[in-house]
Amino acid sequence: MPSQCRLLVRNAAQLVQVSDSGAQYLGKAEMQRLVVITGASIVINREGLIEAVGPNELIQSKYTGVTFDQEIDACGMCVLPGLVDAHTHPVWAGDRVHEFAMKLAGASYMEIHKAGGGIHFTVEHTRKASEEELFERLRGRLWRMVRTGTTLVECKTGYGLNLETETKMLRVIERARRELDISISSTYCGAHSVPRGKTPAETVDDIIRVQLPKLKEMMANGEFHIDNIDVFCEKGVFDLDSTRAILQAGKEMKLQINFHGDELYPMHAAELGAELGALAISHLEEVSDAGIAAMATAKSCAVLLPSTAYILRLKTPRARDMLDAGVIVALGSDFNPNAYCCSMPITMHLACVNMKMSMNESLVAATINAAYALGKSHSHGSLEVGKQGDLLIINAPRSIGCLHFDNHRIRELFGCNRRPSVHYVCTSSLGILSSC
Repeated sequence: MPSQCRLLVRNAAQLVQVSDSGAQYLGKAEMQRLVVITGASIVINREGLIEAVGPNELIQSKYTGVTFDQEIDACGMCVLPGLVDAHTHPVWAGDRVHEFAMKLAGASYMEIHKAGGGIHFTVEHTRKASEEELFERLRGRLWRMVRTGTTLVECKTGYGLNLETETKMLRVIERARRELDISISSTYCGAHSVPRGKTPAETVDDIIRVQLPKLKEMMANGEFHIDNIDVFCEKGVFDLDSTRAILQAGKEMKLQINFHGDELYPMHAAELGAELGALAISHLEEVSDAGIAAMATAKSCAVLLPSTAYILRLKTPRARDMLDAGVIVALGSDFNPNAYCCSMPITMHLACVNMKMSMNESLVAATINAAYALGKSHSHGSLEVGKQGDLLIINAPRSIGCLHFDNHRIRELFGCNRRPSVHYVCTSSLGILSSC
């Protein structure tokens, strides 16, 4: 018998499940064959999980006589999984607007970094900010992400570079996880840069001998939860040996390896990540052919960040080469003070235009594959029975090419254990994946 149900969405012109096979991710071939039901309904139970999905007639017959807490008639509309943002840096204070003029004048990322700007500028302001100030800033940023369709987001630390501020950022992320209506994957990124006054060797030693043991203790005490460990593996920051040591220490704490690699220089970070069993590696603008092959074999996900390549004028990530080689490809906004984009629709648009991904591929990369990069594709990223009931209702009869955000009205529907997100998105044109 059907359980007591809180929500029925019925009569959708299209319901894009993405997958219906329980797949953890989709490769290039599967990306071309998305599971789409025409004339469809979906049922969400009071635990916030998908209880049933299928053609209208099937759902109607199964739930005859059942009273729902709410029903939504999606006639002429399309239902999609909530979008997943697999890479963000949303906890920080201060701004770096002044650096944009420096970039326009020709300064590179590392030139700004060495001049005292970049990460170190943000670290200074984040260390001074109170926990409450950081939470309020994070709340606003996450709300803007929700308004553009994101229902699961990865949130990194990395603007503390010392135990005190990194733990402050982790507490802020944990509070957001508990209080806000968005699912969060938390990442410790204490190795985002080498702090002023320390050498790389001293920094690695501090992270492995001081910070990680303390974080393990605090996690055991229930102060916060950490899902992933990240390192900025880059020339002039953390080399391969340093990166290996930190990631291995995190792996021994049962943290998922999900790190920055091969962004500005070819560091062979992809090969290292594959060797360590990394769940995901981000950026990869300078990845080698050998690195691509190694990631494909290891099933390490490539989290590509087209907005960063665009804003920093970097080499475009080799999405087509990766897909052809069998690499699992996901997308992230890389929202941060240096690349201020919190919209997955814009990220998807750039992936199509600049990285030559198809619309199907960009949707998969922003849903189930992005969830895989966070170790959450068992619960997010597709509209399948038993998964989290996060979905978008788009006022357009077709999914592909119609995710144009002109007007939003997002409503919280009752309370539940996991707070699923139902987004109502009104469109007036068929422009592809642009955002207000």
